[in-house]
Amino acid sequence: MTPGKRGGRKAAPVVVDMNSNSSVRTLILGIDRSGRIVQHDRTAPKILACSAGNLLGVHLGDITTSDAVRTLLDAVKSDREGNAVLTVGLANGGTADAVVTAKPMQTGDSNVAAFVILQMPVPSAERFVDPAVIRDMLLRDTFAGIDDTLDFSDLAEKLMARLVPAFCTSAELLVLERIVGDNEIPDDGPDGTAALRRLSVVNDQQNLAWLAAFPIGEILRYPEASPYARCLASGQPVLEQALTADAARKLARVWRRKPVASLLSDVSMLLLPIVGKDATLGFFYCVRQAGTRRFDRYDMDMGMEFASRAAVFFDNAGRYKREHATALMLQRSMLPTGLSAPSSVEVKHRYLPGSQLVEVGGDWYESIKLPGARVALVIGDVAGHGVRAAVTMGRLRTAIQTLAMLELPPAESLQQLDELMQTIGAREPHFATCAYAVYDAVTGECELAVAGHLPPLVVHPDGRSELLEVVPSPPLGVGEGTIETKRFTVEDGSLFVLYTDGLVESRDRDITEGLDRLQSAFGPGSPEADLEDLCKTSLDGVYSDAQRDDIAVLIAKLRRIPEENRHSWTLEPEFSSVRMARSMIRDPLKRWGLEDLIPVTELLVSELVTNAIKYAKGEIMLRLILESGSLACEVHDSSPALPRVLQVDRDAENGRGLHVVSQLATRWGARRNHTGKVVWCEQALSATVLEALSAADEIAAEIDEPVPVPVP
Repeated sequence: MTPGKRGGRKAAPVVVDMNSNSSVRTLILGIDRSGRIVQHDRTAPKILACSAGNLLGVHLGDITTSDAVRTLLDAVKSDREGNAVLTVGLANGGTADAVVTAKPMQTGDSNVAAFVILQMPVPSAERFVDPAVIRDMLLRDTFAGIDDTLDFSDLAEKLMARLVPAFCTSAELLVLERIVGDNEIPDDGPDGTAALRRLSVVNDQQNLAWLAAFPIGEILRYPEASPYARCLASGQPVLEQALTADAARKLARVWRRKPVASLLSDVSMLLLPIVGKDATLGFFYCVRQAGTRRFDRYDMDMGMEFASRAAVFFDNAGRYKREHATALMLQRSMLPTGLSAPSSVEVKHRYLPGSQLVEVGGDWYESIKLPGARVALVIGDVAGHGVRAAVTMGRLRTAIQTLAMLELPPAESLQQLDELMQTIGAREPHFATCAYAVYDAVTGECELAVAGHLPPLVVHPDGRSELLEVVPSPPLGVGEGTIETKRFTVEDGSLFVLYTDGLVESRDRDITEGLDRLQSAFGPGSPEADLEDLCKTSLDGVYSDAQRDDIAVLIAKLRRIPEENRHSWTLEPEFSSVRMARSMIRDPLKRWGLEDLIPVTELLVSELVTNAIKYAKGEIMLRLILESGSLACEVHDSSPALPRVLQVDRDAENGRGLHVVSQLATRWGARRNHTGKVVWCEQALSATVLEALSAADEIAAEIDEPVPVPVP
């Protein structure tokens, strides 16, 4: 500031905040309460109209043609900040519109009553004149705020905001499609040209014609002989100091974009390649409009320094994108693509990855249809995030599918998973939580085991909901304590909700509040609601969490299969019961229209019941279940010993029962339960039989009674 005649030494110092991203000239004046200038910065007399080049003592109203100056002075006298747009006279005889702000100052004995800040556009002819100023604006602190930027769109936005207007009036950023795309477009075209994607277009005048002529997101290929292709192939800058009007019109015709003729007429053009570690990744396309200083060799060197620094960040973003895409593909390939369940059970799910900071995690879920109209419902959460958690999640999913098909009880299955996690943890410490439930759609019973996981939510048909009380067990991989099984009966039509902690827990929310919110999402009427809608409702309120954990939700509507599709009989442990069992199954098979299956089913039942009588004690239960696509036969007894297929001599008279079962049934197996064991076999129903059953169901629904349908 240049002190005026009456300016005291106690005047407050003026700090000029130069906005390096703006082509706006800022002038600062100090005025007294009457509005006369008593201080000014060193450039103000060179720009503003004044007599003999001296602004001191000149009234603020004498350098403006607007009456709004009185409003500013009234604000100063009232100790308020004033703002106005004034037309200011310039030293060259012209005028310019300026945004003027008057800030009252408390300066003691000084005559400076206020500082007046004038912001006006820099004339085109004076832009880009001082290379030192351009370098400072372009390179100073440009890359300090983007150290952690790994998204191409954010990176482009931040870099282009510095490039325009500090270095040029308009600019584009084009990057190789293989760097930012999903490999859906070939790297090279038939003529060897590379595909580029336009990530950003910026114009300092906010001219929408630039966006219309050069749309963001467009994928294009430049001809091999063009300067753009030369820049990309050589990794060297290309300078066109003046693009003539004829050349611009020619480009407009070739590109079939009429606005190009006016936008690029008589402009100066500079292409700055973005050269990474291995290859050229793209380029900045910089333009200075007519009337501004044209690019020269010094600008080229300065621009290349900017592009070289930017290349480091594009390299990092490219590597991050590849690694991140690989991690996401790995995780998604490990999540189930389809959930299976008995025909009476409906299952829906939702998986919500974490925020942009946490997109790969270890949450997983499963619904596995089991023999005998049963279903295994599982949900788990591997501690941590990233590829390691996703890989561990994949191992657990594979293991739980195997254990489910081995028909181990839930608690025993989780014990096996715990041993697996301890083996994994020997190489790299890891642990996980899991909830595993098996629902029997014949009896309506459910077995549940939980290892360090949050309790499932049960919503009763009348809308009441409760969090199941489970025996606390340590997470998988900790190796301490035992896992116990909880058995309970589920009312028909109840909802069974499994979820991971990301749904109810966050940094700014207590887990109790989250559990209450979850229960409120399943209010009266929810058991009759669509499960897809319930999945969406359960996630309400978590989308806005900035750094949420990934979330998995599994909702099952549990219903028993219809009574007419299941039959149970209790048999005495006598060989006469074999003949009785054969006769019992004939009537239901006839009602189901499965007369053709009677001979084979009788033979299978005979072998299973005979085996139970020979090796078990106590009563035997025979169960026949008609499911979608299969007919299941189960024999329950009190012996925990599982049968096995024996290798017998050709002359042996015994030991061939299970051989017969394995040959005649589609599949067979055995499992332990809390009362003994179950030996079962299934026969697949042909498409013709299924069509007949479906027709029978439709007719029965019309007349309210079952109708036997003959099998062709």
